[in-house]
Amino acid sequence: MKRKKTKKKAIPLLLATAVLLSGNAVSQFYLAQPVFADDLVFPVEAFRPTDDRPLDKSHLQQPMTVQSFEQLDNGVKLNLGAQEAYIRMLTSDMAKVSLLNKGDKEYTSVGIAKTDWSAPKFKVKEDDKRIVITTDSLTVDIKKSPFGIKYMDKDGNVINEDGDQGIGYENGKPYVFKKTDNNENFYGLGEKTDGLNKRGKEEGIWHQDPFPYESKYIYQSVPFFIGLKDKKAYGILFDNTYRTYYNFAKESDDYYYFYADGGKLTYYFFNGPQIKDVVDRYTDLTGKVPLPPEWSLGFHQSSWAYSQNDMEEVAAGYREKKIPADGLFFDIEYMDDYKAFTWGKKVPDPAGLGKRMEEQGFHQVNIFDPAIRALPGYSVYDEGTAKDLWVKNPDGTNFLGKLWPWDPSAPPSSVYPNFLKKETRDWWSMQYKPFFDTGIDGIWNDVNEPVSFIAKDHWTLPLDAVHEDDNGVKHAHEEVHNIYAHLEEEASFNAFKKLKPNVRPFVLTRAGYTGTQRYAATWTGDNHSTWEHLRMSIPMNANVGLAGHPFVGNDIGGFTKNKQLGEICTPELFARWVELGAFLPFSRDHYNNDGDSPSVKQNINRQEPWQFGKEVEDISRKYISMRYELMPYLQNAFKQAHETGNLIQQPLVFQFQDDPNTYNNEDQFMFGDSLMIAPVVEKGATSRSVYLPAGVKWIDYWTGEEFEGGQTITKQADLGTLPIYVKQNSIIPRREVQQYAGEKKLTNLTLDTYLNDKASYSYYQDDAATEDYTRGEFNVTDFHVENKGNHVEFEQDKKVQNYASDIQSYTLKLHDAVEPKKVQAANNKYAKAGSMEELNGQERAYYFDANEHVLYVKIPVDEKQKVKIQTQDDVDGSK
Repeated sequence: MKRKKTKKKAIPLLLATAVLLSGNAVSQFYLAQPVFADDLVFPVEAFRPTDDRPLDKSHLQQPMTVQSFEQLDNGVKLNLGAQEAYIRMLTSDMAKVSLLNKGDKEYTSVGIAKTDWSAPKFKVKEDDKRIVITTDSLTVDIKKSPFGIKYMDKDGNVINEDGDQGIGYENGKPYVFKKTDNNENFYGLGEKTDGLNKRGKEEGIWHQDPFPYESKYIYQSVPFFIGLKDKKAYGILFDNTYRTYYNFAKESDDYYYFYADGGKLTYYFFNGPQIKDVVDRYTDLTGKVPLPPEWSLGFHQSSWAYSQNDMEEVAAGYREKKIPADGLFFDIEYMDDYKAFTWGKKVPDPAGLGKRMEEQGFHQVNIFDPAIRALPGYSVYDEGTAKDLWVKNPDGTNFLGKLWPWDPSAPPSSVYPNFLKKETRDWWSMQYKPFFDTGIDGIWNDVNEPVSFIAKDHWTLPLDAVHEDDNGVKHAHEEVHNIYAHLEEEASFNAFKKLKPNVRPFVLTRAGYTGTQRYAATWTGDNHSTWEHLRMSIPMNANVGLAGHPFVGNDIGGFTKNKQLGEICTPELFARWVELGAFLPFSRDHYNNDGDSPSVKQNINRQEPWQFGKEVEDISRKYISMRYELMPYLQNAFKQAHETGNLIQQPLVFQFQDDPNTYNNEDQFMFGDSLMIAPVVEKGATSRSVYLPAGVKWIDYWTGEEFEGGQTITKQADLGTLPIYVKQNSIIPRREVQQYAGEKKLTNLTLDTYLNDKASYSYYQDDAATEDYTRGEFNVTDFHVENKGNHVEFEQDKKVQNYASDIQSYTLKLHDAVEPKKVQAANNKYAKAGSMEELNGQERAYYFDANEHVLYVKIPVDEKQKVKIQTQDDVDGSK
């Protein structure tokens, strides 16, 4: 939440221990900044959710009875008297449920990507009490009186069941009650600050620029959650764009419920039984993340507010200090008087800057805000006004809100695009053209909840502001609010399609709805430089990923500073945060300096890695370089996300749901499928407890020590050590370090292998920059390594070969190895090398590091035979 200073005389106040009720917790915060006399309630009242509309459980709808039903091509239509219900089987394990007044049409929000489902095979049976829909994996048991739905698996086990309170409408509010028991846990709902497991908590879905950060409402609105019961998972998407609410067994251990302020009762049910299955099907419905450009997976640097001089200085710093980086970000100060789509005095030569950034291997990203200053003569405002593209007041005039410059005493002076219209979105897409022409490579969308700094409206547009759709139908802001950013992201994403065809888009957003993952990456807004926020980021990102948004990250080091409150990024905090941050799906160091150029205002707490001294600089270089070594692994993790919805940053429960010890683990995560990260998140700590999930063996990345799963160990971790554990029987593709994506061709792929019996990996490669992969231009090579007792075999299977790869060789790196008797592929014998340098100069060779017990085998990419690594004499005694 950026607050630009003004020249208005302020009344300095320190409001101590202002208290806000925030979800389940009471958040205490201090206002240690000047507060204007005419806006004393601004910080508190603007954020207190006084617009919440509680569900009146004494006035729930009377129980309904199914009076008759009609079989449809994909389900049933139920006659409930004044209302009717549709239960449609979209797949054998996904159902859509709608409860409507008779004559109303079924609802599908803009968050839904796929609507053309082929009906699965199903049967419908009826008796006096029930109507039962059966597919090959799910049974939907509909009780006639009182009306209720029960979902069962193919073995008859109850997965989920309506509660005694049923479903219906209370004074226009759609609601659903569900039965639960003590062993059921809940995950998802996207961006929340109150931990991983939502059981026993109340939640709300409504974007807001939060103050404090630990608020009930934060930046993202995804009404999707996952239930985990008896080690089996299901998911529910409440497809409603109004403010929605969830009570996860807080009132009673016997039931949970969700409801909305308005709209139709529409939800989708997804059967697992694995959490992975639920997320896969949910993202089939709402959209998979597109493959991002490789540079966007690198490390990024940003500050509020770099000037052109700062940008050039920081770029030089990264290159001189050999800390890899790809992206440099401009915050709002680059604009001319905060007018969107303009360059101001702080960037006197944007085209020249773009050229110099490109020459140094940097990609430039600019921030864009949806509020347009209502200044006649400002071309964006004039053109949008002429086309009538703004959000309206109920009386038909243009709504005026407040954004930049920060001045609570100023009258409202910004209009807001009506993104509900395609015409507006298409027009918005074209506004990026001058910026693309000057060399920017990415779009960063901020304050798109949307924010308007007017206290009575809780820092957003009033609920009765009017958005008009393409058919001329008017919609109140309370219906559009949660999808406003989603529609803006669609326009930003399509700007690339229109203006930079065949270039992979990179769009970063603060706010979003379900399905926004198909347009943009998410960063979690204005966090603070505190240990608490470092810890909080792990479960927050986990639930963002579980809600279908795998491309997520946080401001490394924390954005907001307040020295009086101890909110400052110390060297220790930054070191621990950059260790963790190097393993985020989106990795960016971003910090607040009150809108002043850091090169001008010298007494600020700068946050580039070298600002904290040599030790922290070296730690930063070590872990950021490791990220770049792991780029092939990270790219393949994104390929899995693109195909299956798989998470990049995974809570342990995502992979290990059979292990109840993972259900509430909030300070560890899997980075991809093979690496477990256990960050140190406590001030002053030099060790930590690490839980190793059951069912697999784990190897300490740094020491090679092997551990059985299902136990807790203690790991010593000085300031430069991030505890990392590798899942045994893993192959991890790596490459040499680059200072930026594309600096060096990938000619040798290292296959970092932790082998017990056998390990496999399907390696995907494309150009990592264009959309050619959508036309089949990619390679898929399956690697398989197996311990046969007296020898280890390596083989490759080139499944797809439609991309001209630069890879000439593989280096198979076997850990915990013994020196081989020989290495051979049919008649091709591999020479023994005396060093890594000698190995690298050979086509077919091996090198054994006796100190580390690591074997390196250099294999040509066109090796067609199995490579046999003889580790023991054969039975007949031959070598």
